[in-house]
Amino acid sequence: MALSKEERKELLALFADLRVADVRDGMDWLMQHHQGSMIPEIRPLWRTRAVGIARTARYLPYKGTIPTMTPDEYTQWSGWYYGNVCTYPWIDAIEEGDFCVIDQSGVNAGLMGSNNTMDGILKGAVGYVSNGGVRDTDEIILQKIPFWSRIISQGMVQGRLQFDAYDVPVVVGGVLVHPGDIVVADGDGVIVVPQALARDVSIYAHRELRNDKISRRQKYEALGLELDETVR
Repeated sequence: MALSKEERKELLALFADLRVADVRDGMDWLMQHHQGSMIPEIRPLWRTRAVGIARTARYLPYKGTIPTMTPDEYTQWSGWYYGNVCTYPWIDAIEEGDFCVIDQSGVNAGLMGSNNTMDGILKGAVGYVSNGGVRDTDEIILQKIPFWSRIISQGMVQGRLQFDAYDVPVVVGGVLVHPGDIVVADGDGVIVVPQALARDVSIYAHRELRNDKISRRQKYEALGLELDETVR
């Protein structure tokens, strides 16, 4: 279901302060124990968190052949490949608050890197998750771009990946993700909440978060620890 700008803001606000663990608990309270959590192999490049609305894209293994070329010919072919085979039309569709969920069929290739991740951020993306690879990771970390992936890759996309579709249901990290679902990610991994369950999940997730803060604050005070945002 397409969301209005007001509905997007409302849903993002409901999950803005929730941890992945809280959202996992909220899903459990709705008997969704085995739904939503991406496999543990989907990990963050660096310790951060992001909450957004799923913007999906799907790539497939390249079906063609790589012709034998000279380096100069390969330069031309590479440009043609980016313009016609492995394109990125979904980046132009990104809205403020989108979390980019990329199904690249598990292919070991750096579909996203230090340059094109910034294109999405400039459009309003809050983070990325991929079941394939990402490259230029030192720069992505330096640029503080939230990214979760299954592997880190060295190779470019030429001869490895081809664009298939965007704004379609995809399976990433063992989770079926529809455009418009809520994505929450932090050091514990990534969890996806179906749009239809989002409001109810947030209710129980916030209850668990409040209970945790109360209990942990008491222990902070007993230990003489300075209070921080996680217990306030």
